[in-house]
Amino acid sequence: MTIELKENERLDDLQRNGFQIIQKTDGFCFGMDAVLLSGFASVRKGEKALDLGTGTGIIPILLKAKTEGEHFSALEIQEEMADMARRSVAANHLEKDITVVTGDIKEASRIFGAASFDVVTSNPPYMNDAHGLKNPDLPKAIARHEVLCTLDDVTREAAKVLKPGGRFYMVHRPHRLVEIITALTKYRLEPKRMKMVHPYVDREANMVLIEAVRGGRSMIKVEAPVIVYKEPGVYTDEIYDIYGY
Repeated sequence: MTIELKENERLDDLQRNGFQIIQKTDGFCFGMDAVLLSGFASVRKGEKALDLGTGTGIIPILLKAKTEGEHFSALEIQEEMADMARRSVAANHLEKDITVVTGDIKEASRIFGAASFDVVTSNPPYMNDAHGLKNPDLPKAIARHEVLCTLDDVTREAAKVLKPGGRFYMVHRPHRLVEIITALTKYRLEPKRMKMVHPYVDREANMVLIEAVRGGRSMIKVEAPVIVYKEPGVYTDEIYDIYGY
């Protein structure tokens, strides 16, 4: 199959099942956070999953490679990004497995219907108006700052589209952990697992991975942290395993 690449686009090898993804050469690209989330999330045989704010579709493509989920849906508000995701899905012959929808996270429950999914994943914008400067490049700003949706929007819609007992997986920043827990419990998404991510063993965490269950009982397991680098430029064995090298 001939893969359609537009101006300023490249095709990257994901090192999983021969899958590839289209990315911008001069724009926002997926990062370690998306890869870590795909390794942390669990989609079981027969389950249906939704990725909120999918960008170029990296998370559903990786989850298709790593899990036995039945079907993966992806929601993205920026049509240019959604189009790239659709072309990546087609390039990997995954049209029957992954559906990309252009739409607003704030309308997810209206688009897909209530209690429609077993699993929801999200790598949402990390920065609110009180944290960090907005990137002058709008697509990057939308991906990194709460320009078009807030943490409350993401958790509310995740709760609505999840079936009772369904699981929500999110990667975010530790400095917003109090807000995260508050938002989750507000919508009866009970935090069950949490894992901190440290760039080096002696550095403070810069990411947090969380699993919450819709209507779950109050109990959280704090798992062993992820250490990304042994030394500059050298990943730990755990990271190589998540990447599939």
